[in-house]
Order: sequence, then C-alpha cells, then structure tokens
Amino acid sequence: MPNGTTEYPVKLTVDYPEKCDRLTTFFRFFVAIPILIILAMLTGYCGENHECHRWYQYAYGVGFVIGPVLLMILFQKKYPRWWFDWNVALTKFVARIDAYLALLTHEYPSTDDEQRVHLEIPYPDVEKELGRGMPLIKWLLVLPHVIVLTFLYVAVCVCVIIAWFAILFTGKYPVGLFNFVVGVMRWSLRVYAYSVLLTTDVYPPFSLS
Repeated sequence: MPNGTTEYPVKLTVDYPEKCDRLTTFFRFFVAIPILIILAMLTGYCGENHECHRWYQYAYGVGFVIGPVLLMILFQKKYPRWWFDWNVALTKFVARIDAYLALLTHEYPSTDDEQRVHLEIPYPDVEKELGRGMPLIKWLLVLPHVIVLTFLYVAVCVCVIIAWFAILFTGKYPVGLFNFVVGVMRWSLRVYAYSVLLTTDVYPPFSLS
C-alpha cells in the first residue's frame, strides 16, 4: 500500500478547459465517431458506457495484454520494452478519447500527441519491482476496487450529463464535477495499470486524488 508520503507510480491529470466548445459539445458523440472507429479497429472499443465495450476490452486485455505479459513475468521475469510502450501508447489514446467523450477536453483526440491529457506510467524494473506470481492473484485483489468503481461510473454518467447542460448554457464545465470525473478516471487507471497492464505491484489507493 502506498503511504501518505509516497506518490503512486501511475499519474493522470487533465488540464481544465477555460473555454468549452458548445457546438461540438452538443454533438459530441457524433463528432467522436471517426476516432471511435479507429480505436475499435485496435481494441473493439464501443464507447465508455456501452455493454459491448466491457466485453471487447476484457477480451483484448486477456488476449493481448494480460496473457502474454503474465506469462513473460511468470516464466521469464521480463516485460519487453516494446510491448510496454505499445500498451502505454494505447492506454493514453483511450484516455484522450474518454476525456473527450466526458467533455473534459475539446480538442479532437490525437492518435499520438499528449494534448491536455497527461498520463504517466513508468517502465518497471521487473526483477526488483514485480513479483513473479503476483499477476495470478491481482484479478482477485482488485475486486473491492471494481465494486466501488461500478458505483462511481454511474455517478460519472450523471456528472457528464449535468456538465453537458452546464456547458451549453454557460460555456463552462463546473469545476467540482470536472475534478470528480478526472478523479474517477485516475482511480480507474491505477487499477488498470495494476491488474491489466501489470506495470506495478503497488496496490492502488482508494482515492480520487
């Protein structure tokens, strides 16, 4: 468990938009369709709240991320750098799209530029930082997080709907709602890095900050 003086080795911040685009906000999902098609070709992504998103992402995680990396850590005690770079690049891409769909950003999601979504996942020293057998039990250890995040995702949906109306009428994303949505994304990312990307054995904190 990370203590109060140690930062968790996975970070996510999103720059607050001083100016929101009301027109693209109104048609946000439709405007995002082209970039969602590109992502679907890579991962089967179907949108943050769509049922098939969960199934495709699960299949992607088991088949292309968890499975091979788990076996390499378990039997060879290694995490190839090129595989790590691919996983992190894809995770950043998904984060930019999620932020765009959640109205947190108004720049069209880039396939490679960082833009306003800043995500850090350090490359692990496998020999010193990753336990050989940990990938086998992480799915069980994160169950409390999954339960809590399920309720938080519902709250995020409500916040995004409220923010949609707020942006249309005021041109601003309420700061409190913005920080909450980013906090849930941050929490979710830590759990994902711990249990799916397998980049750290530090147990994720139950925290939005």
